[in-house]
Amino acid sequence: MPKRPPAAQTALGPMVIAACEQHLPESQRVFSDELAVQFLPPGLRLVVRASRWRPVRDLLAGATDKQALGLWASVLSRKRYADDKVSEAVQAGIEQFVFLGAGLDTRAYRLMPPTDARAFEIDLPANIAYKRQRLEAIFGRVPDHVVLIPVDFQTDDLADVLHAHGLDQGIPTMFVWEAVTQYLTEDGVRRTLAALAKAALGSRLIFTYVRKDFLDGTDFYGAERAHQDFVVKHAVWHFGLGPDDVQSLLQEYGWAEREQVGGQEYRARYIRPTGRDLPVSEIERFVYGESVRRLLSVTDMERDGGAAADRPGHSRPALGTVPADPVQAVQAEYDHRACDHRPRR
Repeated sequence: MPKRPPAAQTALGPMVIAACEQHLPESQRVFSDELAVQFLPPGLRLVVRASRWRPVRDLLAGATDKQALGLWASVLSRKRYADDKVSEAVQAGIEQFVFLGAGLDTRAYRLMPPTDARAFEIDLPANIAYKRQRLEAIFGRVPDHVVLIPVDFQTDDLADVLHAHGLDQGIPTMFVWEAVTQYLTEDGVRRTLAALAKAALGSRLIFTYVRKDFLDGTDFYGAERAHQDFVVKHAVWHFGLGPDDVQSLLQEYGWAEREQVGGQEYRARYIRPTGRDLPVSEIERFVYGESVRRLLSVTDMERDGGAAADRPGHSRPALGTVPADPVQAVQAEYDHRACDHRPRR
């Protein structure tokens, strides 16, 4: 199995949090994912089994929130929001889903109808190798509606990779980009957005970002230890945004911001209805956008012979080449030290 670089060692913590949540009564859960525990290594499955006892669960949550206040509930809320948006896309009739930095994500196996939709799960080669291993252990094989794709967001041409694996750029697609952007440089983020700019009109995108004022140390939001760990000591978080910067960035690539949520929205939508009193971190936000303008590069126009511009739903003018310039905040100490050596994400 390929060696996992530091940015690849980031999905075990969030999945432990998701799996521990399943021990609560359904009415008290922020997020439901009965498959989560099955994607974890044996040692962490034992941790999750022990968390059926509240003192163990509280100990794990407390260790996580020492890293960043409210991180435990933030991870759960983030996952719930992504579930809601994927379910909305399924109900709207979208038939293609691309999970960017899929990690141990289970949505393709929980939320998507396997006969009516296709899922493309993209991540670093080591993460895809581990995901394949777990899928074969759980289902006996990789389900037919899922395509696993190894990729490096910093260097690979994502649009070409997706095209080569059968993505139909002529129909609307749902893109899920959860807890990845902070691990990329600005160039890596823009390269990815440039690839997504070629999506059909009506496509949807959700992505998270870490606040820029947290990364530069202006405001720690009660997460000084996370800043020291991820930004200073290990230097694995690079890219951040301010809430007011999102719309202009998306517009460059033909997308419109439709919604942006963070701690305040999570508390109102997901935490209070459970009756639980949980702090929620403010360092990360989720954005929902829709494709309103398809951007075609010169290469695309030449390959398509101009035909794409004449099909309904496609922009006529060529706009030139698009600019190309995961405890996921959630590594509680137990995850950092016990799990970094384990195959993941």
